[in-house]
Parts: sequence; structure tokens; C-alpha cells
Amino acid sequence: MKLNGKAAIVTGGTKGIGRGIALALVREGVNVCISARNEEEIEQAIGELSEAGEGAVAGAACDVRDYEQVKALVAHAVSEFGGLDILVNNAGIGIFGTVEELSPEDFRAVLETNLFGVFYCCHEAIPQMKRRGGGYIINISSLAGANPHPRMAAYNASKFGLNGFSEAMMQEVRHDGIKVSYIMPGSVNTEFGGDTPDESKSWQLQAEDIARVCLDLLHHDERSLPSRVEIRPSRPPKK
Repeated sequence: MKLNGKAAIVTGGTKGIGRGIALALVREGVNVCISARNEEEIEQAIGELSEAGEGAVAGAACDVRDYEQVKALVAHAVSEFGGLDILVNNAGIGIFGTVEELSPEDFRAVLETNLFGVFYCCHEAIPQMKRRGGGYIINISSLAGANPHPRMAAYNASKFGLNGFSEAMMQEVRHDGIKVSYIMPGSVNTEFGGDTPDESKSWQLQAEDIARVCLDLLHHDERSLPSRVEIRPSRPPKK
């Protein structure tokens, strides 16, 4: 895909992996609409990203658990940029604890954000991409989508589900010129899960590592589709 002038949505685009992906796209000349739940964070990120490259930057507050807000987000991006070519579903949360400890509300929040939210965004984006003759959907999953762990039942369920959803959708839309890939990172040094970026964890992946994978996927020739990418730290601490 030739990226200059294309239009993209990056959910959860104000910090962490989403911010890294939005930055990389703007530097490639992509017009990017970011979303997050905090409007102040969006305005700050728009200002900073707008100075980073030739791509235009817009944004909208959106809780991806709310279908009406997702519809408004996609409509806003289309209004700003004239269409939609790229969707990066990055917004996600992690709430960790045993099944006995987790509240039904927490379990629902994880599934609704990490899985239902992706469905809502794809449901709205696919018709817009068909109007453009194709597009690319990249879902940010996790190695937790293949490796179950105690105290991660909700997160595991959401990412296992996301992987299956992505593979089924890929087969549905490939002949419409729409590619679907999902990326499964290991430990990334971001604010996810209440953490703060920590220089002492230099062994961890950085947001720009995931952004590089996104760009590599988008630059692939039309004939090829790396539908699933696993990426992990090359030298984690020895156990």
C-alpha cells in the first residue's frame, strides 16, 4: 500500500503502542484520526503529532465499548479525510485477578473493550473501505491470546477471542481488497495495566517496535498477507 495521503484511525492513540503507531503513520504522510476516552489527552496528542510529519491529525473522544461513539468516530474520520483506508484497533484494557476475585463488571469491561470494541470498529470501517476499493485492518492482540496464565482469565479470553475473530474476518473480506492482520506482542514498556514506562526494563519491547511491524505490514505487496505476527523481547530476564 502506498501510504502517503491515506486515511487511518488508531484507537487508543494518545499513548503507548497506539501513540507509537500514530506517530509512525503521520511520518509516512498518512492522515490519522486518533481516539481515546480522555478529551484533554486527545487534544494534547493532536498538537504534538501534528508537528511530527506531513500527515494531518484529527481526533475524537471515544469509548469503544459504546457502539454509538464508535459510529461517530468513524464518521468523524471520514468527514475529516474523505474516507478510510487503515484501521488499527489498539484500544484495550487489562484487569487481572483470579476468576473468584474478578467482579462481573470487570470481566465485562475487558471483553467489551478488547473484543466488542474491535467488532464495532470493524463493523463500521469495512463499508468505508469497500467504497475505497480496499484497505487494511490491523488488530493489536497479545501473546496472551495464545498463552493462558493464572490471574489473566478475562484478558486471555478477550485476546483468544480477538485472534479467532481476526482470522474469520480476514477470510470474509480478503476478496474485497481488505487485508486483516493481528499482532501479538509480548512485554511492551508502556503505561498498560497501570504500569509506567520504566528505563530499568530496557529488555522489554518499545512502542516503536510494534509501530515498525505495522508499517512493514502496510508496505507488503498486494499479493502477500502476513495475517499473524508474534513479536517478543529477544532477551527477557532468565528465570
